[in-house]
Amino acid sequence: MAYASQAGRARTSPKNPQAHAICDRCGTRYNHVNLSWQHDWRGATLQNTRILVCRNCLDVPQEQQRAIVVPADPTPIIQARLEDFAGAETDYRTAAAPPTIDPKTGLPVYSSVQIVTPAGQNMTTQPIGAPSGTTHSPSMPAFGEGKYFPLLTILSINGNGLNTVTVTCRTPHGLVNDNQVTIEGVAGSNANGTYSVTAVTATAFTYSSSKSIPSGSLLLGNTIVYRVSIGLPLNYSQQPQTGT
Repeated sequence: MAYASQAGRARTSPKNPQAHAICDRCGTRYNHVNLSWQHDWRGATLQNTRILVCRNCLDVPQEQQRAIVVPADPTPIIQARLEDFAGAETDYRTAAAPPTIDPKTGLPVYSSVQIVTPAGQNMTTQPIGAPSGTTHSPSMPAFGEGKYFPLLTILSINGNGLNTVTVTCRTPHGLVNDNQVTIEGVAGSNANGTYSVTAVTATAFTYSSSKSIPSGSLLLGNTIVYRVSIGLPLNYSQQPQTGT
């Protein structure tokens, strides 16, 4: 009477006996030594899933489950020497003056030579406090009809052919040195803008532009001049000389 073998695909040898085991996937009997652990990607490493399978059931690890590890950019080096940015910072800017070395500490002592503004003030790199000359309620240079100061009654506006403009008023202007005015609609476009003034007389004052201004009268029918107070850059006592 014939019967089905229970050994499956396992080999049995009385001279070299080996243990049998069942494949966890197909259920076929094999010699235990012929079964393999199934591994798969977990993060950036292969991990044993604790599934013992035959060669036919052994899967190749799925690459899409593998975590992408981006290398350091740039690649770190051993014993790197970084710049001491905190120690290198200063609260002033030197103007081509070499540092002096302290004989006791060997550390550089930076020169006190500083860049200055056109008004003779030291320029700082970190604004601290309110800029000199500003008010708590500055008014912007107005256009159209919204002006915060009454218009000055102008008698004449004349350029000297360089960069200085003289304004003469019909009535006392009430300005002092470094007060600010806005001029609109004069003949020379470089004379338009907002400037700090120099009071010459009770009815006349001058201002300067960084650009050339025509010589002669600049007054037109639509010229207007009025006072403003727009504040100043830090440590400046006058508006920077700019032409429109």
